[in-house]
Amino acid sequence: MNTITRTFAIAAGLTLAIAGSAAAQSQESGGAGAGRWEISAFPGGGILFTEGDSANTPDFGEYALGASATFNVNRWIGVEGEAGAGISVDQDLSFGGGIQRDAKVPHTLAYNGNVVYSPLGSDRAIVPYVTGGAGGLTLFNRDEVTALGLANDETFFTSNVGGGVKWFASRHVGLRADYRFIAIASKDDAPAFFGLDETRYGHRIYGGIVLTGGR
Repeated sequence: MNTITRTFAIAAGLTLAIAGSAAAQSQESGGAGAGRWEISAFPGGGILFTEGDSANTPDFGEYALGASATFNVNRWIGVEGEAGAGISVDQDLSFGGGIQRDAKVPHTLAYNGNVVYSPLGSDRAIVPYVTGGAGGLTLFNRDEVTALGLANDETFFTSNVGGGVKWFASRHVGLRADYRFIAIASKDDAPAFFGLDETRYGHRIYGGIVLTGGR
Protein backbone atom coordinates (compact mmCIF):
# COMPACT_ATOMS: atom_id res chain seq x y z
CA MET A 1 0.00 0.00 0.00
CA ASN A 2 1.58 3.32 -1.07
CA THR A 3 1.66 6.53 0.97
CA ILE A 4 -1.40 8.19 -0.55
CA THR A 5 -3.48 5.01 -0.33
CA ARG A 6 -2.65 4.81 3.37
CA THR A 7 -3.48 8.50 3.81
CA PHE A 8 -6.87 8.14 2.13
CA ALA A 9 -7.61 4.93 4.05
CA ILE A 10 -6.86 6.66 7.36
CA ALA A 11 -9.12 9.58 6.39
CA ALA A 12 -11.90 7.18 5.42
CA GLY A 13 -11.49 5.29 8.68
CA LEU A 14 -11.69 8.51 10.69
CA THR A 15 -14.83 9.55 8.83
CA LEU A 16 -16.51 6.18 9.40
CA ALA A 17 -15.51 6.24 13.07
CA ILE A 18 -17.20 9.61 13.53
CA ALA A 19 -20.35 8.41 11.77
CA GLY A 20 -20.38 5.20 13.79
CA SER A 21 -19.88 7.05 17.05
CA ALA A 22 -22.78 9.32 16.18
CA ALA A 23 -25.10 6.39 15.57
CA ALA A 24 -24.00 4.54 18.70
CA GLN A 25 -24.38 7.49 21.05
CA SER A 26 -27.35 9.33 19.60
CA GLN A 27 -29.49 8.57 22.63
CA GLU A 28 -27.06 10.42 24.91
CA SER A 29 -27.41 13.82 23.26
CA GLY A 30 -30.94 14.88 24.11
CA GLY A 31 -31.72 18.52 23.37
CA ALA A 32 -28.67 18.96 21.13
CA GLY A 33 -28.69 20.15 17.55
CA ALA A 34 -27.35 22.80 15.22
CA GLY A 35 -27.95 26.45 16.01
CA ARG A 36 -28.29 29.36 13.63
CA TRP A 37 -24.59 29.23 12.78
CA GLU A 38 -21.88 26.57 12.72
CA ILE A 39 -18.08 26.63 12.52
CA SER A 40 -16.43 23.37 11.40
CA ALA A 41 -12.73 22.52 11.62
CA PHE A 42 -11.33 19.51 9.76
CA PRO A 43 -7.80 18.64 10.94
CA GLY A 44 -7.80 15.26 9.22
CA GLY A 45 -8.82 14.11 5.78
CA GLY A 46 -7.71 13.07 2.33
CA ILE A 47 -8.37 13.97 -1.29
CA LEU A 48 -7.87 11.65 -4.24
CA PHE A 49 -7.81 12.96 -7.83
CA THR A 50 -8.72 10.12 -10.16
CA GLU A 51 -6.85 9.24 -13.34
CA GLY A 52 -7.97 11.04 -16.49
CA ASP A 53 -8.59 9.60 -19.94
CA SER A 54 -5.07 10.47 -21.05
CA ALA A 55 -1.99 8.57 -19.92
CA ASN A 56 -0.54 11.95 -18.94
CA THR A 57 -3.23 12.65 -16.34
CA PRO A 58 -2.31 10.34 -13.46
CA ASP A 59 -4.25 9.76 -10.28
CA PHE A 60 -2.71 11.29 -7.16
CA GLY A 61 -3.73 12.19 -3.65
CA GLU A 62 -3.00 14.58 -0.83
CA TYR A 63 -3.53 14.98 2.89
CA ALA A 64 -6.42 17.42 3.34
CA LEU A 65 -7.48 19.84 6.05
CA GLY A 66 -9.95 22.70 6.08
CA ALA A 67 -12.63 24.77 7.76
CA SER A 68 -16.13 26.01 7.01
CA ALA A 69 -18.76 28.44 8.27
CA THR A 70 -22.48 27.69 7.90
CA PHE A 71 -25.54 29.86 8.36
CA ASN A 72 -28.76 27.91 8.79
CA VAL A 73 -31.59 29.83 7.15
CA ASN A 74 -34.07 27.43 8.76
CA ARG A 75 -33.98 23.88 10.12
CA TRP A 76 -33.70 22.37 6.63
CA ILE A 77 -31.59 24.78 4.55
CA GLY A 78 -28.18 26.31 5.20
CA VAL A 79 -25.55 28.16 3.20
CA GLU A 80 -21.90 27.35 3.72
CA GLY A 81 -18.53 28.80 2.78
CA GLU A 82 -15.51 26.54 3.04
CA ALA A 83 -11.79 26.55 2.36
CA GLY A 84 -9.33 23.70 2.47
CA ALA A 85 -5.72 22.89 1.71
CA GLY A 86 -4.28 19.82 0.04
CA ILE A 87 -0.79 18.97 1.29
CA SER A 88 1.48 16.97 -1.00
CA VAL A 89 2.72 13.56 0.14
CA ASP A 90 5.38 11.47 -1.61
CA GLN A 91 3.86 8.97 -4.01
CA ASP A 92 4.48 7.08 -7.25
CA LEU A 93 3.10 8.74 -10.39
CA SER A 94 2.49 7.14 -13.78
CA PHE A 95 3.41 10.09 -15.96
CA GLY A 96 5.21 10.75 -19.23
CA GLY A 97 5.34 7.09 -20.18
CA GLY A 98 7.05 6.01 -16.98
CA ILE A 99 6.81 5.82 -13.23
CA GLN A 100 8.09 8.68 -11.07
CA ARG A 101 9.04 7.27 -7.67
CA ASP A 102 8.40 9.34 -4.52
CA ALA A 103 7.14 12.17 -6.71
CA LYS A 104 5.99 15.55 -5.45
CA VAL A 105 2.65 17.01 -6.54
CA PRO A 106 1.40 20.59 -6.19
CA HIS A 107 -0.04 21.80 -2.93
CA THR A 108 -3.66 22.88 -3.51
CA LEU A 109 -6.17 25.33 -2.08
CA ALA A 110 -9.92 24.81 -2.55
CA TYR A 111 -12.69 27.29 -1.80
CA ASN A 112 -16.42 26.73 -2.27
CA GLY A 113 -19.84 28.14 -1.62
CA ASN A 114 -22.47 25.46 -0.95
CA VAL A 115 -26.12 24.94 -0.15
CA VAL A 116 -26.73 22.38 2.62
CA TYR A 117 -30.01 20.47 2.93
CA SER A 118 -30.85 18.53 6.09
CA PRO A 119 -33.85 16.32 5.21
CA LEU A 120 -34.64 15.46 8.84
CA GLY A 121 -33.98 18.95 10.14
CA SER A 122 -30.88 20.31 11.87
CA ASP A 123 -32.47 20.63 15.32
CA ARG A 124 -31.59 17.11 16.45
CA ALA A 125 -28.62 15.19 17.84
CA ILE A 126 -27.86 13.41 14.54
CA VAL A 127 -28.09 15.55 11.41
CA PRO A 128 -27.59 13.81 8.05
CA TYR A 129 -27.25 16.23 5.15
CA VAL A 130 -26.63 16.55 1.44
CA THR A 131 -24.82 19.48 -0.11
CA GLY A 132 -23.64 20.93 -3.39
CA GLY A 133 -22.00 24.04 -4.73
CA ALA A 134 -19.22 25.61 -6.78
CA GLY A 135 -15.90 27.31 -6.28
CA GLY A 136 -12.26 27.12 -7.30
CA LEU A 137 -9.11 25.03 -6.92
CA THR A 138 -5.61 26.52 -7.10
CA LEU A 139 -2.50 24.43 -7.78
CA PHE A 140 0.69 26.04 -6.47
CA ASN A 141 3.91 25.94 -8.46
CA ARG A 142 7.19 25.12 -6.73
CA ASP A 143 10.56 23.78 -7.85
CA GLU A 144 9.68 20.16 -7.03
CA VAL A 145 6.75 20.06 -9.48
CA THR A 146 8.16 21.73 -12.59
CA ALA A 147 8.76 18.24 -14.06
CA LEU A 148 4.97 17.92 -14.23
CA GLY A 149 4.70 20.97 -16.47
CA LEU A 150 3.34 23.34 -13.84
CA ALA A 151 5.23 26.57 -14.55
CA ASN A 152 2.85 28.91 -12.72
CA ASP A 153 0.07 28.76 -10.16
CA GLU A 154 -3.09 27.55 -11.90
CA THR A 155 -6.72 28.05 -10.81
CA PHE A 156 -9.63 25.91 -12.01
CA PHE A 157 -13.40 26.23 -11.67
CA THR A 158 -14.92 23.40 -9.63
CA SER A 159 -18.31 22.04 -8.66
CA ASN A 160 -19.05 19.58 -5.89
CA VAL A 161 -21.81 17.37 -4.51
CA GLY A 162 -21.79 15.20 -1.42
CA GLY A 163 -23.11 14.71 2.04
CA GLY A 164 -22.35 13.60 5.52
CA VAL A 165 -23.52 13.47 9.09
CA LYS A 166 -23.15 15.68 12.15
CA TRP A 167 -23.46 14.37 15.68
CA PHE A 168 -23.97 16.96 18.42
CA ALA A 169 -22.62 15.68 21.71
CA SER A 170 -24.08 18.76 23.44
CA ARG A 171 -25.96 21.90 22.48
CA HIS A 172 -22.81 23.62 21.21
CA VAL A 173 -20.26 20.95 20.24
CA GLY A 174 -20.37 18.07 17.79
CA LEU A 175 -18.46 15.90 15.34
CA ARG A 176 -18.81 15.90 11.58
CA ALA A 177 -17.98 13.43 8.79
CA ASP A 178 -18.13 14.79 5.23
CA TYR A 179 -17.69 13.38 1.71
CA ARG A 180 -17.48 15.33 -1.56
CA PHE A 181 -17.34 14.34 -5.21
CA ILE A 182 -15.52 17.12 -7.07
CA ALA A 183 -15.48 17.98 -10.78
CA ILE A 184 -12.63 20.21 -11.98
CA ALA A 185 -13.22 22.01 -15.28
CA SER A 186 -10.55 21.72 -17.99
CA LYS A 187 -8.48 24.63 -19.29
CA ASP A 188 -6.81 25.01 -22.66
CA ASP A 189 -3.57 26.20 -21.04
CA ALA A 190 -3.57 23.76 -18.13
CA PRO A 191 -0.54 21.54 -17.50
CA ALA A 192 -0.82 18.18 -19.25
CA PHE A 193 -0.94 16.18 -16.03
CA PHE A 194 -3.99 18.08 -14.75
CA GLY A 195 -7.02 19.22 -16.70
CA LEU A 196 -5.70 19.78 -20.22
CA ASP A 197 -8.77 19.44 -22.48
CA GLU A 198 -10.55 17.10 -20.08
CA THR A 199 -12.53 17.37 -16.88
CA ARG A 200 -10.80 15.89 -13.82
CA TYR A 201 -12.59 14.35 -10.85
CA GLY A 202 -11.76 13.97 -7.20
CA HIS A 203 -13.03 12.46 -3.96
CA ARG A 204 -12.55 14.23 -0.64
CA ILE A 205 -13.19 12.86 2.85
CA TYR A 206 -13.08 14.99 6.00
CA GLY A 207 -13.50 14.29 9.70
CA GLY A 208 -13.63 17.03 12.31
CA ILE A 209 -15.35 19.05 14.97
CA VAL A 210 -18.28 21.46 14.65
CA LEU A 211 -19.16 24.31 17.02
CA THR A 212 -22.63 25.82 16.88
CA GLY A 213 -24.51 28.72 18.45
CA GLY A 214 -27.64 30.85 18.17
CA ARG A 215 -31.18 29.57 18.00
